[in-house]
Amino acid sequence: MAQQEERSAATTVRHHIRGPQNFAAGLSLIGVSILAFWASSDLTQGSLRAMGPGMLPRTIATLLALCGFILIAISFVKDGDPLERWHMRGPFFVCLGLIAFAATVRTVGLAVAGPLLAIISGFASPETRIKELIIFAIAMTAFSVGLFKYGLNLPIPVFIIPGVVYY
Repeated sequence: MAQQEERSAATTVRHHIRGPQNFAAGLSLIGVSILAFWASSDLTQGSLRAMGPGMLPRTIATLLALCGFILIAISFVKDGDPLERWHMRGPFFVCLGLIAFAATVRTVGLAVAGPLLAIISGFASPETRIKELIIFAIAMTAFSVGLFKYGLNLPIPVFIIPGVVYY
């Protein structure tokens, strides 16, 4: 009798969440927003007249958390997809690309670190075509150099050969 009540309770809980994938995505977004709040905790907020460096990250984190709560609410109301098996290929190559970018952007510049990031991260998908990936990497790097170096006038190194070239 007790086992039947436990099964009934577990079945009831399972049926409350009608969209498990939306529920998991909502929890993930809330987790990322909490991480962003923690990471920006030492930055000053400022005001709308004098924005501080913490205003944009906290605003985006707030919007991200709001989207997460909306997804969680939807998961209780609307039927959705079940959770699928997670594959580690995508997160592995994206993280590896980010680490490679962080390790190379200050030593060899954006002209090398940008394509390196795009190419390594591109292998996250098994459907990657190398020619398309190289074209995408070059186009995005050119866009990034134009945006950050010339558009925003940031002091980001574009190309470095230690002891020879620093641009």
